[in-house]
Amino acid sequence: MAQVNIRIDDCLKEKADSLFEELGLNMTTAINIFVRQTVRQGGIPFEITTKNDPFYSESNLRVLRQSIKDADEGKLTEHELIEA
Repeated sequence: MAQVNIRIDDCLKEKADSLFEELGLNMTTAINIFVRQTVRQGGIPFEITTKNDPFYSESNLRVLRQSIKDADEGKLTEHELIEA
């Protein structure tokens, strides 16, 4: 088994350790998952971008999910669009 040493910001490591613990993982397992997915997909398994689209913010996605749920349950009401 090969050993890989990396350097990472202390604060970032703490946040990652905390998240991985919530997921039932440790850093080694999480990195192994990442590397396996990278090899399987033949590239980084997610988009790497400098774009920060506010449409995909967690608060907006929460509202969108609730709206979809309401629509699926027939809870929508009609309203008029009033242009200012």
